[in-house]
Amino acid sequence: MARLLYLHQHFSTPAGSTATRSHAQARALVRAGHAVTLATGRFEGAVTGLDTPFRRGRREGRVDGIRVVEFAIPYGNAMGLAARSLAFLRYAARATRLAAAEPWDAVIASSTPLTVALPALEARRRHGTPFLFEMRDPWPELPAALGLRARPVLAAMGALADAACRRARRVVALSEGMAAIARGRGAAEVAVIPQGADLDLFGPQVAPWRPEGVGSHEILAVYAGAHGAANGLGLLLEAARLLAARGERRVRLVLVGEGATKPALVAQAAGLPNLTFLDPLPKCQVAGLLAGAQVGLLCLAPVPEFAGHVAPNKLVDVLAAGLPVLSNLPGETAELLATHGAGETVGPRDAAGLADALTRLADDPARRRAMGEAARALALRRFDRRLLTARFVAEVEACLP
Repeated sequence: MARLLYLHQHFSTPAGSTATRSHAQARALVRAGHAVTLATGRFEGAVTGLDTPFRRGRREGRVDGIRVVEFAIPYGNAMGLAARSLAFLRYAARATRLAAAEPWDAVIASSTPLTVALPALEARRRHGTPFLFEMRDPWPELPAALGLRARPVLAAMGALADAACRRARRVVALSEGMAAIARGRGAAEVAVIPQGADLDLFGPQVAPWRPEGVGSHEILAVYAGAHGAANGLGLLLEAARLLAARGERRVRLVLVGEGATKPALVAQAAGLPNLTFLDPLPKCQVAGLLAGAQVGLLCLAPVPEFAGHVAPNKLVDVLAAGLPVLSNLPGETAELLATHGAGETVGPRDAAGLADALTRLADDPARRRAMGEAARALALRRFDRRLLTARFVAEVEACLP
């Protein structure tokens, strides 16, 4: 049995409305016989499973066999750059103290944020503790692509990313594009383990539900995820506007989530009869919504770096739910959907193409069903979380002394 420190600032159980990859992987490590301590902050939309009061900015307890240490450091997608940066640094400082306070056989550092590498690097420097670096988003490549121009900040991020990749015993990347970045930064051992689909939570076995006021005749096309600048959700609003202008009454777009751009999106969508916004929902309720929908939407801002450098967890949720995917993401995702007949990709800015694709699916129930069946089959073959977490456990165990 190994004593493992798992660092992920945005940890959540499935009771929350955000990604649960670290929960699934930590549980798999526990089932493999390891003692796992997971250190997290207070991420908006996350549910850690702890409800005791904070004492001196910290609380801890057992959640599904995992020792969870939660720091009272709030973080949300609507926060500005300065507030986000401060939250990242505060978490890194608290996690560094935890890394130094107890003996660990290995550390797992899961980024974003990139600063999660700091405690792992310090544990390696002080005690020679090996660590695994998990690259869930490529930093500083994506912040730079999204418009960050502060050269000293980007330089510092680049130096930290280099150190994390070169000094980690192993790197786990979520896509081939991220793996290439890790190797370019000096990583010696890199494994690609994509986002995993929870096939028990999402799928045809789930009882469907639809939002109040939605007509039984309407085709629901659901986007469930962050509403930030990186998500480019203006494309969905424009597609809804085009459908309304054409007199298309069968299709309703449903956007679920929260983020910095949501207030502006809601204001821009005022008066659109075919667009519904919902607050963030627990994963189990998202599963029910997808079970009651006919199409899943995947949307990102038109940034070329997104083509091979991102791995949206919302994609595997939609595949597991057995829905056809309409996406504007080129590269690996577009090739995956086309090869397996699980969806269709439009241009990054092609609102008219998206509206046309929604109309075609509304016109052809048999094609919708065939694409949905292909999506579920793809989730079963390629993205079964149980198989992927087993691979993650093997990567962690390869780091042990």
